[in-house]
Amino acid sequence: MLNYLWAFMVLVGILWGALHGTMSQVTQGVLDSAKEAVSLCITMLGVMALWTGILEIGQRAGLIEQITKRMKPVLKFLFPNLPKGHPAEDAIATNIIANVLGLGWAATPAGLRAMEELARLEEERGNPGYLSDNKAAGRNGERVASSEMCTFLILNISSLQLIPVNMIAYRQQYGSVNPAGIIAPAIAATLVSTLAAVAYCKMKN
Repeated sequence: MLNYLWAFMVLVGILWGALHGTMSQVTQGVLDSAKEAVSLCITMLGVMALWTGILEIGQRAGLIEQITKRMKPVLKFLFPNLPKGHPAEDAIATNIIANVLGLGWAATPAGLRAMEELARLEEERGNPGYLSDNKAAGRNGERVASSEMCTFLILNISSLQLIPVNMIAYRQQYGSVNPAGIIAPAIAATLVSTLAAVAYCKMKN
């Protein structure tokens, strides 16, 4: 759907430029945007390398493990049916920590690993609606997810962020006078979204 939307927008822009005699401006805009996209990617690559490196250092130093242990009561509250000591706990905790620090790139691998572990858990439980190739199938053949998977996905999307690294980097790239000024509003917004997500998940479970 997004591919069609982008293609439509590009086509409209080209037709508009052709009808109004501004094709040279359209061409210049395309070239400027391509240059800006490459520059932004390089900037974000540096930010990603910095923070994922810091997260890796924390993991090797045992800091992530210590934080994960302290998060056990929280994980038990959020995932009451998750067996104690299950491998999914560490992956979920790592994902939450990365999201709280605003490290979406570092959170993704941990999130995928958590989903894989939760899929294995469904197989171990002998869920009849769950296939051995980690694809869930409902009565009509559609894919379904366990309550733990849904809870994790909702929390991952609505995650509290103390340091919105992405937004700060974007604001810095585009010349914001105070790139870090987004921190307080981001904390407030993501805190509300996280509380709403937790309340929703507990009501559904």
